[in-house]
Amino acid sequence: MASNPRKGILSLKITDQNMLYHSYMPYVKNGGLFIPTTKSYQLGEEVFILLSLMDEAEKLPVAGTIVWITPRGAQGNQAAGIGVHFSDIDGSAAVVRGKIENYLVDKLKSDKATYTM
Repeated sequence: MASNPRKGILSLKITDQNMLYHSYMPYVKNGGLFIPTTKSYQLGEEVFILLSLMDEAEKLPVAGTIVWITPRGAQGNQAAGIGVHFSDIDGSAAVVRGKIENYLVDKLKSDKATYTM
């Protein structure tokens, strides 16, 4: 079976602070994001994210590894998707994490549930 190289490229548009808070995974080294998807992925699979963040014109590229999977039909009506841990191969993870944490400076201390915790 031929692999699909496009499967490993994910595009995510986050338009508001609430969505960003629910998607961000600050507890993994270099940070990470939960990406809603119904496609099938495996833990440890490498992916590449093109992130559109808020109203920024430029998409932020970042590589990562899948560390979390919420399957379709998960308990508690959780959104199906994957958690991607940012890889800091080229320094892009630090840039993306810094931008995300600047947007969430007041929310990171919250006890509100997210997509992954």
